[in-house]
Amino acid sequence: MAASLWLLFVSAFTSATLLPGSSEAVLIGLLAADGGAWAREGPVLLIVVATLGNCLGSVVNWALGRFFSRYRDRKWFPVNEDEFARAEAWYRRWGIWSLTLSWMPLIGDPITLVAGVLRTNFLPFIAIVVFAKAARYAFIAWGVVAVVA
Repeated sequence: MAASLWLLFVSAFTSATLLPGSSEAVLIGLLAADGGAWAREGPVLLIVVATLGNCLGSVVNWALGRFFSRYRDRKWFPVNEDEFARAEAWYRRWGIWSLTLSWMPLIGDPITLVAGVLRTNFLPFIAIVVFAKAARYAFIAWGVVAVVA
């Protein structure tokens, strides 16, 4: 059980950064494994672990933006200029509420990085990101539980 939770946490963390990860697939797999044991027992712990890992990855993006944005022209920087410009335009247009899209593939990671670059206060940042990512995992888990349990 602990190994499954660590796998989910690491997958969720890497999924929120630009490292490869597929936390949704891991969550679905765990909920469906062993005849749906997690689904029957309640997926809340899985949702919490996935949300925690994914939000921590977003905090890393925010910190990279906040403290290392002067290096954004370097190859190792996690967001290329096109992604950065698109995310910055989106963030400037919609403000902090664009973080409600932090759960989305492709656009979510650059938005959290741009939030750091534009010096978004951490508490509103993390509150919106936690809400968005928890809602995504809860929605996925609810769908799997409806089918498996």
